[in-house]
Amino acid sequence: MTLPRIILVTGTDTGVGKTMTTAALAAALQQHGHAVAVYKPCQTGNNGGDSDMSEVLRLAGPLRAEAGIVLEEPMAPVPAAEIDGVALPPLLVHAERILSLASGHDYVLVEGAGGLLVELDHDGGTLAALGSVLGSRAGFVVVARPSLGTLNHTALTLEALERRGLHVSGVVLGQWPATPGLVERANRAALGSLGVPFLGALADGAAALEPDAFRERAASWFEGVAA
Repeated sequence: MTLPRIILVTGTDTGVGKTMTTAALAAALQQHGHAVAVYKPCQTGNNGGDSDMSEVLRLAGPLRAEAGIVLEEPMAPVPAAEIDGVALPPLLVHAERILSLASGHDYVLVEGAGGLLVELDHDGGTLAALGSVLGSRAGFVVVARPSLGTLNHTALTLEALERRGLHVSGVVLGQWPATPGLVERANRAALGSLGVPFLGALADGAAALEPDAFRERAASWFEGVAA
C-alpha cells in the first residue's frame, strides 16, 4: 500500500513496540531506495539511558534521526519537563521541523511518546493534535500488542483518530511471538477486520537481532508497505 510522506507512529500504550516499528519501517523503506528521516518530539528517560533515536540509528542504519527535546526522567513529557525545569517546545515548532525534514526526504517517521493523547507541550498538545496541524500530508500507524486487552485499546485509539478526522494508514503488531497462542491468533484476526489496513507484525525480540539481520528482515514483517 502507499504510505503518506509523513508517518506518525503511535501506540495503544507504552512499551508496545513503537520504536521497533519505527526502526523497521525506516529500514524497509530504505531497502526500497527511499530517503528516510526519523523525528521524536519528546524523548524522556535520558538519565536511564533511554534514547529511541539512538536505537533507530543502530538498527535501521545510516539515516537522520533526532529528538525535539530530551528529558531526564522516565515519565510523560510534561511532568518530566517540570522536574528538569525546562519548557517544552510548542507543537508548531515540531511541525515546522517535521516539514523541513520532509522537504529533503521521501519519508519522515515521527514517533510519539506513550499513547496518542499523551501531552507533548504545556498547552495540551498531543500527537493527535500534531497530526491535525500537519493535515493531509500525514497519516498514523497504530502499534498494538497481540495479548489480551489489545482489541479494546486499539479500538479506542482508532476511534479517537476517527473522531478527529485523522487518516490511519494501518495497524501493526509490535511484538508477535514465535509461537502464538489462541489469544494472539484470535486478536490478530480481529485486528485485521477493524476497517483499517493491517500492515503486519514484528517478531518478538526484534531488538536483540544484529543490525544487519534486522535490516534484512524488516520488509518481511510488513505486508507490501514499502513496495
